[in-house]
Amino acid sequence: MNESTNIARRQFLRDCGIGIGKIAAAGLLANGMASNVGAFSNDNPLSPRQPHFAPTAKAVIHLFMAGAPSQLELFDEKPTLTRLEGKPLPKSIIGDQRYAFIQPDAAVMGPRFKFKQYGQSGISLGEPIAPLGAVVDDLCFVKSVTTDQFNHAPAQLLFNSGFSQPGRPCLGSWALYGLGAETEELPAFVVMNTGAGLSGGTSLWSSGFLPTHYTGVRFRNSQTPILNVATPEKFSAEVQHDTFDLISKINQQRLGVVGDPEISTRMSSFEMAARLQTSAPELMDFSDESKETIELYGCDPAKPSFARACLLARRMVERGVRFINIYHSGWDAHSDVEGSTKEKCGQTVQGCAALIQDLKRVGLLDSTLVIWGGEFGRTPMVETNPALGRKAGRDHHPQAFTMWMAGGGVKGGMTYGETDEFGFHIVDKKVHVHDLQATILHTMGFDHERLTYHHAGRDFRLTDVHGNVVRDLLA
Repeated sequence: MNESTNIARRQFLRDCGIGIGKIAAAGLLANGMASNVGAFSNDNPLSPRQPHFAPTAKAVIHLFMAGAPSQLELFDEKPTLTRLEGKPLPKSIIGDQRYAFIQPDAAVMGPRFKFKQYGQSGISLGEPIAPLGAVVDDLCFVKSVTTDQFNHAPAQLLFNSGFSQPGRPCLGSWALYGLGAETEELPAFVVMNTGAGLSGGTSLWSSGFLPTHYTGVRFRNSQTPILNVATPEKFSAEVQHDTFDLISKINQQRLGVVGDPEISTRMSSFEMAARLQTSAPELMDFSDESKETIELYGCDPAKPSFARACLLARRMVERGVRFINIYHSGWDAHSDVEGSTKEKCGQTVQGCAALIQDLKRVGLLDSTLVIWGGEFGRTPMVETNPALGRKAGRDHHPQAFTMWMAGGGVKGGMTYGETDEFGFHIVDKKVHVHDLQATILHTMGFDHERLTYHHAGRDFRLTDVHGNVVRDLLA
C-alpha cells in the first residue's frame, strides 16, 4: 500500500474540511455525554483524573476465592440443617431448581464446624475462619449475595466484568479508565494468583474493548514478579537507553499518523518496563518489614504464598497502586467440604486478617476497600457420588452466598441480609452481584450509570443495565 492510500479515519475527519469532527463533538456536548472521566490522552492515557464525586476508597484490594467457599461452614450458621441432616429439604423450598451433580431430593448436610461469636459486634464465625475474629468489628458481612450464573467460568466473569462471557472490561480496568494512575513506578492495576488455574482465565483481569493500557498486569508471586524485565547480560545501560529512545521515536511518529491508542499502550509498556527494573526489586525487598509484621502475616518472604501476596498488596497500596486482584482458587468442594474448607482457610485466613490489621496500623484502611468472596455459594444438600469418588461435599449454589468488605467507606462490625433457615433462599435484603459492583464503584467516586464507554454503537458500563448502590453498607 502506498502512502497516498494509507489514510486513517482520524486523518480524514481532520483534513476533509467539512467539519465532521466538530459536528460530532458538538453533538456529544449537547447530549451531555462528553466527560473528562476516562478521557483519552495521547500524551499519557493513565494521567490522574477526577471521579464524579469525592471517593472514600482510593485503592481496592480484591481477594477472590475462586471455586466458591461454603458460606454454611464459615459465615451463615444454620442449626436447622443440623437437625434435618440426612433428610431431604421440603419440596416447597427446592421448587424446580436443578443441579449439575446432585438430585433435588439429596439429603441435607449440617455445618461441619461449630460457630462462635467474636468482637463487640458479636458476629458468628465458623471454626476454620476464626482468625477473622480479631478484625470482625472492621468487617461488613453481606449474607444475601446472589448471582445469575451456576457454573464457575461464567460466574467468575460476571463478578469480575459484569458479564458472563469474555470480552468485557473488568472492574479494575473500569477503575483505571475512570481514575487513571497515581504512580508511574508500578502498574496501576496488578493481578496475582496464588492458587491453581482459574476457570475464567485471563479474561478476569482483561480490559475487554477498552484500550489495553487498562488491562491488569500479572505479577508472579515470587522473587521475580515480572518476567523479561531485567536487562539481558552483555546489554549495557547505554545500549538499552538508545534502543528505548529509538523505539519511542518510531512509535511516537506512527501515533501521530494513525492515532491508534494501542500504540500509546505499547509506548507506556516500554516506559513501565524500564521503571520496573528499579521499582520491582524495591517492592519485593522485605528487609524493611519488621519481624512482628512478617509474623503477623505468617509468611516466609522468600516463598510464594497467599499471605505473602497480601503483604505485597499493602506495600503496593503504599506505593500508589490503584487496584489489586489476588486470586486463590481451589474452593470447589464437591467432596469433603470439611477437609477442603480447613485446607483453604489454613492457606488464606491469617493473611486476610493480617492485611486488615496492617492497613489499619499504617493508616490506609479507611482509604482502601478490601473485598473477599467467591463466585457463588454451596448447597445445603450433600453431594455424594461413588462413581466420581465424591462424598460429604456440596454443589454450586447461586441463590445465596456470603461476602465481606472492609475499609474504604463501608460500615464495620455489621451483617446485612438474611437467608432462610435452610440457607437456601434470601429472605431479606437481596444483593445482586451488579448491586455490589455499583456499590464498589460508588466508594471510588463513581455513579455506575455514568461511567460508560462507547463501543459498537452503544454506551457500555460495568453493571450493564442493572445494579443499585447498597447505601446501607456505606459508612
